[in-house]
Amino acid sequence: MFKHILVPTDGSPLSKRAIPAAIALAKASRAALTGLYVTPPYAPPIFGEAAVYVPEITQKRWQEMTQRAADKALEALDEAARAAGLSVRRVVTAHANPWKAIIRTAQAKKCDLIVMASHGRKGLEALVLGSETQKVLTHSKIPVLVCR
Repeated sequence: MFKHILVPTDGSPLSKRAIPAAIALAKASRAALTGLYVTPPYAPPIFGEAAVYVPEITQKRWQEMTQRAADKALEALDEAARAAGLSVRRVVTAHANPWKAIIRTAQAKKCDLIVMASHGRKGLEALVLGSETQKVLTHSKIPVLVCR
């Protein structure tokens, strides 16, 4: 059925809803699992003349902070996979548009399914707030399983 499943997560309770479905599908189809965490890219602070001094976060410090956040976010997937006797590959990438990073990672890793969660917003709320899941659904040529 599936050979390689990508599970993007931001560590939120919502994104964790996709984990049981991804684990069940991976176990049933003996598929590889890859967990993905997308960070915003590093941007050095820019100060104007009237700015209050704030200590700059260096690129190294930014990478350390985002790696800790990624480890924490991917831990739930790791734990669920271990309990099911599966292993997970981890990918942490920086991109300004998480939906693009999700699709690019799925393509680069040759995933044949993306399993992710959605708030299920509709109408104006969905239009105003946007949805990474909706953008992945719209632009991905790889099948996407949405969990609510």
